Amino acid sequence: MTDTARTARAGVPERPTLDGIEETWARRWQEEGTYTFDRAKQQRSDVYAIDTPPPTVSGELHMGHVFSYTHTDTVARFQRMRGRTVFYPMGWDDNGLPTERRVQNVYGVRPDPALPYDPEWQPPATPVSEAARKDPVRISRLNFIELCERLTAEDEQVFETLWRRLGLSVDWSLTYTTIGRTARATSQRAFLRNLARGEAYQAEAPTLWDVGFATAVAQAELEDRERPGAYHRLRFHGPGGREVLIDTTRPELLPACVALVCHPDDERYADLVGASARTPVFGVEVPVRAHPLADPAKGTGIAMVCTFGDLTDVTWWRELRLDTRVVIGRDGRLLPEPPAGVPAEPYAALAGQTVNGARRTMVELLADAGDLVGEPRPITHPVKFYERGDRPLEIVSTRQWYLRNGGRDADLREELLARGRELRWVPGHMRHRYEHWVGGLTGDWLVSRQRFFGVPVPVWYRLDDAGEPDWSHPLTPDESILPVDPSAEPPPGYQEAQRGLPGGFVGDPDVLDTWATSSLTPQIVGGWETDPELFRLVFPMDLRPQGQEIIRTWLFATVVRSHLEHGVLPWRDTVLSGWILDPDRKKMSKSKGNVVTPLDLLVQHGSDAVRYWAASGKPGMDLAFDPAQIKVGRRLATKLLNASKFALGLGAADALRAPATEPLDTAMLAELSGVVGAATAAFDGYDHTAALMAAEAFFWRFCDDYIELVKERAYGSGPGADSARAALATALSVQLRLFAPVLPFVTEEVWSWWRFGSVHRAPWPTTYEVGRAVQGPGDPELLRLAADALGQVRRAKSERKLSMKADVPLAEALGPAALLDQLTLVAGDVRAAGRIAKLDLLPDRTTELVIACAF
Repeated sequence: MTDTARTARAGVPERPTLDGIEETWARRWQEEGTYTFDRAKQQRSDVYAIDTPPPTVSGELHMGHVFSYTHTDTVARFQRMRGRTVFYPMGWDDNGLPTERRVQNVYGVRPDPALPYDPEWQPPATPVSEAARKDPVRISRLNFIELCERLTAEDEQVFETLWRRLGLSVDWSLTYTTIGRTARATSQRAFLRNLARGEAYQAEAPTLWDVGFATAVAQAELEDRERPGAYHRLRFHGPGGREVLIDTTRPELLPACVALVCHPDDERYADLVGASARTPVFGVEVPVRAHPLADPAKGTGIAMVCTFGDLTDVTWWRELRLDTRVVIGRDGRLLPEPPAGVPAEPYAALAGQTVNGARRTMVELLADAGDLVGEPRPITHPVKFYERGDRPLEIVSTRQWYLRNGGRDADLREELLARGRELRWVPGHMRHRYEHWVGGLTGDWLVSRQRFFGVPVPVWYRLDDAGEPDWSHPLTPDESILPVDPSAEPPPGYQEAQRGLPGGFVGDPDVLDTWATSSLTPQIVGGWETDPELFRLVFPMDLRPQGQEIIRTWLFATVVRSHLEHGVLPWRDTVLSGWILDPDRKKMSKSKGNVVTPLDLLVQHGSDAVRYWAASGKPGMDLAFDPAQIKVGRRLATKLLNASKFALGLGAADALRAPATEPLDTAMLAELSGVVGAATAAFDGYDHTAALMAAEAFFWRFCDDYIELVKERAYGSGPGADSARAALATALSVQLRLFAPVLPFVTEEVWSWWRFGSVHRAPWPTTYEVGRAVQGPGDPELLRLAADALGQVRRAKSERKLSMKADVPLAEALGPAALLDQLTLVAGDVRAAGRIAKLDLLPDRTTELVIACAF
């Protein structure tokens, strides 16, 4: 690492400009190792470790990314200036469904595990047409994975370029990917340990299934979307010919019906409980049972239970120990054969149809049988989707891997709730979302996925003499050989030639949920089990910054993994971002098509200006995208250049650390000391917005009032001029450091004109430092009083349409005697700035200060 403290001073340029400083300083920071994590001779207390969110590499970064990552960067820069060695990595979340879908769309391909690897295969040189996407080329699993790796590598380079342009102070040598070798080994090691402790288990169970992606989906990945539907009233046939009416939106699941359920206190159906009823069309006898989840006010008050229509069906099926009649396959179509006990003849009309087609056919069959009562009643209702999918989820029975998360273990649930209370939440109310999620879990975490580009589940299964897998005794690798790919490698003690043969083995074909890897980001980047010294320095980490919408996934999952493996929280603090809103106050999202990409804005206005806009939003608070606010940031950065050039042109650079002695100078520094205290407290509380507001409000007073009041004296010589230059030097040095976390480029540029090293390695300013530059008492009210007096003189000139340089032969100051006594302390600066030849003080003529000018 280059010693930045020895970097030469550049000198004040003749024409300062913001243009091009991003490229200059991004390159210099990289060359000089300004943000490199130095692990030598560090204690844990010296390190500030950040668990940086790895953005999903499946498209473009947008302003929401700029918003939240800027917030984290201000924390990193502040902590670095406070003397902490900052561990600030960057990762890329590149495995999983988003990457697969992007590869399929860009290249018009689809993986087929049955095909052999073709080392000569090459993808299309240009993006394919829509027609090619609808008729994709089938390629082998390994060819597809190679294509995913190729595209993500290209995307990652684009992302890194933009992050460097934005000025993120990450250590790029710490970059990782969630599909990289280290991440795969870490993820598999954690899974194997979960398995050994009984925290990971396999089960054949009802599974939320995305038909489009052909994979299982976890509870945390669900979202409800309002969709049109219709209630159909069906006539079941009860004992003694009794008519039992059922309202349902899923008549196509009638052959999967296994029971009718009513509420235990519903007197309308009390006599039916324990009896049975026959399904229309199929004539299958199903029991009538009672359960408290049945809603007497919904529909007719009695519901049919199908395996499986929704999550409530799963609950009823499990708790009432009902039969299983599955009719929907993994492809989203009705199975070719009816379930046991369902007559084949009426079912044949449904076999092989899509869900929507089967619904239409079933309605016709019900109508023909006379068991459709009335016309379907249109409704709009919430339907469950995978958050990245475009087709409603189905529930199918599959064998999957689960990880215990408290959903079925009350003791573990309480332990995880207690972890949430240990964590410092910013803002504090976000903890309630965590508790609501944990308290509402209905099952364990489904961590296996039927996809390709992911971390393989690291197990194999013995095949018995009939070629059937022994699911209950999976074969596992030793941790020393991780990562492994069971689909391409044999287990220890077997040969590849035994794959799929009786007496041989078969590899688990699934991959782990992307969150099962992302939940281990502290372990992946911290060197868990591979670099014990590094892990000691950074874990548990200090900060997890992230979006509020993934509290239930990334945050909770990381807490689960750390709790199970290490018995501690993975970090001390978490800061949650708000959302970016469009001008209509609607959340920006790719699905709505209202996102704004940042690169053009960064080029047009400069990175500091965009960061200024981002820093205007507090943690947890939504912020509207406002180009006008970006322009304000540009104006601030430009003013910082020009004001610094002016102050340094007065000789401030040579007066640093000299004492300020004049009342106006000490007054300005006394006010600045208060700003330093306020900004420091704000940053300590993760309130970058308050810190910026305090620094910015003072800066404009410094430029508009103090510099105008003091510049005539500063141009001169003698003790008064020396005091002015000393005050300017201290104020400039302090303000550059106050702005540095938010405006890294312009502050570094100005710092380089007159100071050695990097402003971002300089110590954060303290009230002690400012106070040390003040000789004698400092009263901030003196600066405000002088500014008020000068402002009145300027208004008088403006009202007479005179230049601000016009002379004022006589001015009279009226006000309380005590106030005028204070004014005498700064009268010389007021006269010089206002070009007043004579200033008379007339005490006790008015109750407040009045400056009357005679021209």
